Amino acid sequence: MRALNLHSETMKRITLWLAMAVVVTLPSCGLFRRTKPEDPKKTEEKKPETRLVGRIASVSADKTFVLIQSYGAWEVEAGGILTTRGPDERLANLRCTGEKLGQFVAADIQAGDPRTGDAVFHAPKPPAQPDPSPTAAPTTPSPAEPKRPNP
Repeated sequence: MRALNLHSETMKRITLWLAMAVVVTLPSCGLFRRTKPEDPKKTEEKKPETRLVGRIASVSADKTFVLIQSYGAWEVEAGGILTTRGPDERLANLRCTGEKLGQFVAADIQAGDPRTGDAVFHAPKPPAQPDPSPTAAPTTPSPAEPKRPNP
């Protein structure tokens, strides 16, 4: 009976040591993974995503402007360019006027033939890149030059 207890006690210790070895070595495999640095060109060259912002609710009788029913909060600045697409692949360009009443926004028709129900999309402009060229300082006449009177 003593030999059986000694054998089961040894098995428990071996099992415990094996379990501890597995627990310690498995997570360490993740420490040796190489991470690829992000390519800065890819992040800079991302184009702004075109978003569905609403639908044409109505078109004026003289076809100069439209009312857009917005889907959610309106985030298009006044003067922003919008694009519409109809079910028959018909396109139109609009310019947001900034006039807003509730969920409706006015936009001037720039080109195309928008119709009631057409989807309205907005692609925000990417942020302006600063001009790396130095700006020339304005020149002023030197005090040594005499001013000429106007005739």
